[in-house]
Amino acid sequence: MLENNNTSFNKEEISSLFTYITSLIFDQLPIPINIVDTDCKVIVMNKAFLKLLNLKHEDVEGKYLPEIDPTVRLPLVLKTGQAEIGQKHKFKDGRECIVDRIPLFYHNKIIGGLGIISIDDLSFLYNLLVEDDFTKKLSLYKASKVSEVYNSKYTFNDILTISSTGFSCKKKAIKYSGVDFTVLITGESGVGKELFAHSIHNASPRKEGPFIPVNCGAIPETLIESELFGYEEGAFTGAQKSGKKGKFELANGGTIFLDEIGELPLSMQTKLLRVLQEKELEKVGSNKKTIIDVRVVAATNASLEDKVKQGKFRLDLFYRLNVLNLKVPSLRERGEDIQLLAEHFATKLYQKLGIYKIIPDEIIKILKSYSWPGNVRELKNIIESIIINSEDTIIKNEDIPEYILKNVQKQQMKNYQLDCPKNLTLKDTLKEIEMKIIHDTLKKCNYNKKETCKTLGIPRMTLYRKLNEKHSIK
Repeated sequence: MLENNNTSFNKEEISSLFTYITSLIFDQLPIPINIVDTDCKVIVMNKAFLKLLNLKHEDVEGKYLPEIDPTVRLPLVLKTGQAEIGQKHKFKDGRECIVDRIPLFYHNKIIGGLGIISIDDLSFLYNLLVEDDFTKKLSLYKASKVSEVYNSKYTFNDILTISSTGFSCKKKAIKYSGVDFTVLITGESGVGKELFAHSIHNASPRKEGPFIPVNCGAIPETLIESELFGYEEGAFTGAQKSGKKGKFELANGGTIFLDEIGELPLSMQTKLLRVLQEKELEKVGSNKKTIIDVRVVAATNASLEDKVKQGKFRLDLFYRLNVLNLKVPSLRERGEDIQLLAEHFATKLYQKLGIYKIIPDEIIKILKSYSWPGNVRELKNIIESIIINSEDTIIKNEDIPEYILKNVQKQQMKNYQLDCPKNLTLKDTLKEIEMKIIHDTLKKCNYNKKETCKTLGIPRMTLYRKLNEKHSIK
């Protein structure tokens, strides 16, 4: 988390300093470079960058970078304080490049950001690779390695947060990655437990080893033993002639991720406990023991303590797994991250499909008011759905799914009930709540009565009648 201090900076002085340095150095470089202040306002854009965008100094001077290119991710980097190196970027005209986005710090405080385009024409590189038939050879090579090596896909850089609860969880996970003990990740469905599991492996001393994910709830009970621990030749009807390595043996020297560990059958819990204690396993159909060196990261959205009380989970296995506990907070507990994540998913979708949409502040307010039972996964799906289905460049209220709007209104109703004076009759209380909802919705819709009626689901005449009623809002 960024440290807060009382150091103050004069933006004009910083701007003048950067401009002076640029005139001496950056304009001489053939690499496109731009520097922005903490508000993402352009301080410097060198000649190479201007040439790339076909712009002049007066076109960019003092402007916000998103005004020049609305698809940029540098504003997100300024919020997270986390650099993005070697990322593909697509401009509005369809050109693709490789960029570095770097936050600039002074006394542990962000004072601006730096954007560098390291490769400004990917089409040239693509053509070069295709002409040399390199792309095809590389694809074939990768395909031949997929079955041999399992790699983790995510690092801690992929976990975006600016909230204190998010930072605290991420900091604890980074600490856990450095010690070779079992980690139990808990949290609601959709909070990103798998993301943390991948990141812990990638930041651990085992990062060069395999990362083997296993969904314990997706494997049939009759197959789970052979899937986890493997089997010997002829162990059962239909077995491969040469036998098969299990997930634990494949993970040797690396990490095995046991997702939905609470769904593991009791019969397998006994054998898993023995493997964790003895660091050795016995394949199905074998009487030989195989020594393994595997770190276990497990995850569950269920309460294992409750399952222990219900007799569905072994207490001794729970203790063995719960050496280091990482509780990932729900999206409700990290509301500050909603806008950051919404913008992140929107820019990622643009880079993937070329669809660009603006999410205005009033839409962000609605998203922040929603309870998000599906957490980050639900937010991602909603943002992608809204952007793809919206007819206009700017997202509107009617683009948001109706169930979200109803959920927000229901929550507003509860809040209004708590705020209402206690000495009112039931009739007056309901009237008070109704008027507060109408006025709040009007405000959110920028006092557009047509849009307000659509949001509330009432006829225009009803709205006018309600507004003309002589009922004071206390």
